[in-house]
Amino acid sequence: MKVLIVEDERRLAEALVQIMKEQRYQADVVYTGTDGLYFGLSGEYDVIVLDVMLPGQNGFQVVHKLRDAHIQTPVLMLTAREDIRDKVTGLDNGADDYMTKPFIPEELLARIRALSRRQGEVLFEEINFGDLTLNLSVNDLCCGSKSIHLGYKEFEVMKILMNNSGKIISKDTLITRVWGNDSEAEDNNVEAYISFLRKKLNFVGSKVEIATIRKVGYHLEVTI
Repeated sequence: MKVLIVEDERRLAEALVQIMKEQRYQADVVYTGTDGLYFGLSGEYDVIVLDVMLPGQNGFQVVHKLRDAHIQTPVLMLTAREDIRDKVTGLDNGADDYMTKPFIPEELLARIRALSRRQGEVLFEEINFGDLTLNLSVNDLCCGSKSIHLGYKEFEVMKILMNNSGKIISKDTLITRVWGNDSEAEDNNVEAYISFLRKKLNFVGSKVEIATIRKVGYHLEVTI
């Protein structure tokens, strides 16, 4: 499971990441509402844990904008206040669940599991672009009758490119989303994985190419 944590209290954010890691969940953490919205719009997460009071944009604004952008990732909102109006506001803006601080980790995990199961009922099992299909359950890239398995980072890079087929994705964005905020990965790491993916696209005989926009990033295009 992949979880996005949006929490400006650093110690709590670190504790949440540790809780997720103990469950062998992959967790990304950001500390502002603006960053939370940016990461959430990727559509890559199974659950988003979102604080209400955040710098930049508050949690209500973030979840509202996610829903306006048709991002259906389940959102669990956190708040230090027990005011029922906050709960109503959060749910009305598109949140799926609500917890007040402090909370018991076991209850938090139970709610995250419940939300991920709910998401599992509506998640697509594949992404399509041009003549390509990316199978999300087994990490296979398919074109016609040919398919090839992708390694974890290859899969994550390809998924981002296919989910954002109309956009140019920068190297910095790929590093942050695939390797993580605290990674020491550099541009050449991204270039290496783009090279791996281009070879696999060639192997399956796809007309889809990963185009390089110099000093900007990458995007997918279909050749004639």
